[in-house]
Amino acid sequence: MTARIERPLSPHMQVYRWTLTMALSIVHRATGIALYVGTLLLAWWLIAAASNSAGAYANVQAFTGSIIGRLIVFGYTWALMHHMLSGIRHFVWDLGFGFKANEREALTWAALIGGIVLTILIWIIAYAIGGVR
Repeated sequence: MTARIERPLSPHMQVYRWTLTMALSIVHRATGIALYVGTLLLAWWLIAAASNSAGAYANVQAFTGSIIGRLIVFGYTWALMHHMLSGIRHFVWDLGFGFKANEREALTWAALIGGIVLTILIWIIAYAIGGVR
């Protein structure tokens, strides 16, 4: 008979003090999932554009031109930008840099603010060149 070994329990989320780095790591995973779903919208648009059917393309354009559609595309743009910058942050860590507390915080804030700024810039440029009507 073997005696049961009492092992310490792993800390749960309620034990940890939440940090921005922890929260953005979770957001990075969530944006990855959102990109899978948003890519279906992109595929729908590409298939409609390639189908040689004005009706199919008009349906996609009507959806993406609606308020809900624009919010989804805006969210997709933000998810793409945030995921990209957060991926660069993780890549920097994989290279062995940025582990000091101040560096970690700076990289995290850069990914958060950079994703928002890039998203807004992309949409400003899209409206300026007439790509969004």
